[in-house]
Amino acid sequence: MEAVVVLALFGLALGRDTHTYSWHGPGATPPPVPDNLCMTDQTTCSCCLMQRRMWQMQQHFNSSATELQQQMEQTQSILNSYKESRTAFSVALTNWRRCVGPARTEIDVAYQAVFLNMGVAYDPRTGVFTAPHSGVYSVAVTVFSDAGSPGSLLAACARLSRNSVPLAGLREKNHEDQEDTASVVLTVQLRAGDQVSVRLLPGCYLCDDQNHYNTFSGFMLYTTE
Repeated sequence: MEAVVVLALFGLALGRDTHTYSWHGPGATPPPVPDNLCMTDQTTCSCCLMQRRMWQMQQHFNSSATELQQQMEQTQSILNSYKESRTAFSVALTNWRRCVGPARTEIDVAYQAVFLNMGVAYDPRTGVFTAPHSGVYSVAVTVFSDAGSPGSLLAACARLSRNSVPLAGLREKNHEDQEDTASVVLTVQLRAGDQVSVRLLPGCYLCDDQNHYNTFSGFMLYTTE
């Protein structure tokens, strides 16, 4: 190739027609060059190497795009599963003046003022929250009672239970305060189907009104399924 270039330059320098010189002899016309060199030399020509490289890049791109699509679908599936498993509730005893108790036996407190019931896992008719998924939950209870008049017995006492088994107790009993309150916040692990409720103890009572002094709340921190 370098020799051809040198001969061409040499011909120009002499003012001669370079087309009269070729490897086919003086004055011979070289054979026509095909439009696609790859048709005659598919192993060494640069255009074929470029085409092969472009094909490899296309295959790599298609493979990467397919893998990315699969990852996006997997992420979307996880996100949808997370949205479906979201669970949270927050309720209060009542929206009007009302007292619950005293009773001779333990009873579940039915909180009827519902602020939030995401996942519809809390039943306001029974006061029971049923865990829809196995996981770690945060649960909080606040109890309040009003003795009605100074010197009257104050008995604000209840307990947070899981499947009727005590988790934590709340108790305020004395003759000094006309009203008092107590709170507890727990982080517990629940299995799907576990039932959590606030149970009113015998001889105790809770009083509330539109100010919502008695509350029961919970939400799932993360699932363990």
